[in-house]
Amino acid sequence: MIRALILVVSLLGAVAFPAFAQNRAAVTEVDVQIVLAVDISYSMDPEEQRLQREGYIKAITSQEVIDAIRKGLIGKIAIAYLEWAGHHERQVVIDWRIIDGPESARAFAAELEAKPYRRAFRTSISGGIEASAELIQKSGIRAMRRVIDVSGDGSNNSGPHVEIARDDALAKGIVINGLPILMPRANQRFVDIPNLDVYYQDCVVGGPGSFMIPITTPEEFVTATRRKLILEVAGITPVWPLPDMPGIVPAQNQKADCLAGERLWRERWERN
Repeated sequence: MIRALILVVSLLGAVAFPAFAQNRAAVTEVDVQIVLAVDISYSMDPEEQRLQREGYIKAITSQEVIDAIRKGLIGKIAIAYLEWAGHHERQVVIDWRIIDGPESARAFAAELEAKPYRRAFRTSISGGIEASAELIQKSGIRAMRRVIDVSGDGSNNSGPHVEIARDDALAKGIVINGLPILMPRANQRFVDIPNLDVYYQDCVVGGPGSFMIPITTPEEFVTATRRKLILEVAGITPVWPLPDMPGIVPAQNQKADCLAGERLWRERWERN
């Protein structure tokens, strides 16, 4: 009789709360949720774009990153790839994918490698941060840590001020890390601010344990990207100099003008 009552109650519970049961089962839990927010503005020449994407493809499939993922409490990360340029130019190239080992990492890399390259006008880091934060908020994924990973070669010159977008994301509990590209430009029309690494440090990155790793040569794309992903997956703040990047040290004792990009853009158009 008691067993029959238990069976009836169990069946009633399943009937009465099917939506709850489905929603609970649908929640994915990961150690960290990362948006790779990459610059596709025209200041990024085709070679820089190729190196930038190749850096992520090689990094996500590297044994070091896979080992870092497996050492996590859950052993899974969620990753998405978003491209941005001007304020209204944002596109989710790859929506959320769960990476838990070599097979899923290779699948993500193959999907990214197959996507066509695009370029667009202006540089809105703030727009990239806004779109990334929205992507995280609407994902339905439960993460112990949430990160926006911004890479680009210029300062904000479109959309809201970058500090406003950064602070809004930080208020949501999202950490922002950076990968500023400091390589000399082939096209000198796209003159930008000096010391972009200082600008990223003062105006773009933020949150507990946040950091940025500058790229100064083509050879550093893969190394810097791999190192950054390892640190993000492991939740570690880097101590400089990095062991596998001894020559890369962020600029110190300087202060960036967070409106420098907007001023430069305005002056450029006033001259023309």
